[in-house]
Amino acid sequence: MTFNNKKIQGVLVLENGDYYIGNLFGYPKKSFGEVCFNTSMTGYQEILTDPSYYGQIVVMTYPSIGNYGIYQEYSQSEKIQCSGFIVKKYIKKPSNFISEKTLQEFIYDNQIPAIEDIDTRKLVLTLRNQGVMRGGIFPEENEFKQYMLEEVLRTPLMEGLNLAHYVTTKKSYQYSREQKQFKLAVIDFGVKKNILKYLDEAGFEVYVFPCFTKIEEIKNFDAFFLSNGPGDPSATTYGIELVKEILKLKKPVFGICLGHQILGLARGWKTFKLKFGHRGGNQPVLDLRSKKVEITAQNHGFAVEAKEKRDLEILYINLNDQTIEGFREGDIILSVQHHPEASPGPSDSRHIFKDFYYLVKRFYKNKI
Repeated sequence: MTFNNKKIQGVLVLENGDYYIGNLFGYPKKSFGEVCFNTSMTGYQEILTDPSYYGQIVVMTYPSIGNYGIYQEYSQSEKIQCSGFIVKKYIKKPSNFISEKTLQEFIYDNQIPAIEDIDTRKLVLTLRNQGVMRGGIFPEENEFKQYMLEEVLRTPLMEGLNLAHYVTTKKSYQYSREQKQFKLAVIDFGVKKNILKYLDEAGFEVYVFPCFTKIEEIKNFDAFFLSNGPGDPSATTYGIELVKEILKLKKPVFGICLGHQILGLARGWKTFKLKFGHRGGNQPVLDLRSKKVEITAQNHGFAVEAKEKRDLEILYINLNDQTIEGFREGDIILSVQHHPEASPGPSDSRHIFKDFYYLVKRFYKNKI
């Protein structure tokens, strides 16, 4: 694919009336969503293909993006999931021996708008100070016009937005190729490929089910996993009701990110929206048992609020704002807000997949 070297301008408009004029390097179409930022230095491909970003326009804080191209194996789903992409500087010529295409080619293939030459430092400071907000990318424009703000303000707010059904698998499938001791049912709210990989490597025979699955289809499995995904957890009512039914089975359950939040809601806690969320590969999390700190990958805009413990043991807290990062209940429930599979990010928390496997093993050993 070849591209015209002539720069085409575009405008990013925020719901507070701020606007930024830059140059397009993505697909030339209008796009709207919640504008949020990610502080990762690498991993733009994994970020773009993370289903948790569905309905969002992602701003990268690292200034140079595109320098190592695209390698399909790194994608976390079958396509780009976010609504738009914003960078300070796009690097046209990647330097990477395994690169299969440029970032621009990848974005064009997925018909996603992207814009560069934006003052991302000012934009991120605005989002940190005022909170994430709705925005829109307007191609082939070089000035702000009132209709742009009006269209942005018609974009749905993330609060109350149920999005998991847009990114879930349409039909169930078996992920693992070998028979193993424990069969695991994955409820797909927008699961990343690396999560399935590490669940398989931990020792589970992994099967994936749509988020609207009925309990009758999965009740005979040995254990359950609730995946990451987009949107407001409290609006994912079918997921909350399914998890309540799963908990009645008294079998081990593991949740990550949105799955963690839905599990908290099913156990009677509440969730709330963070001001600007946790998105990046540098979030410090304290293990309250060992007092060790793990640097984690995160991508979420909501968190679990626990005013009553309800028999749950809080395992991890975020050291930046003390929000809950994980909890446990005996050998039944294990749940974390951060992403132990990383992709992108550090691997400090990868042990959690094995932790869950040993939890399941203890559970069934004690039942004998």
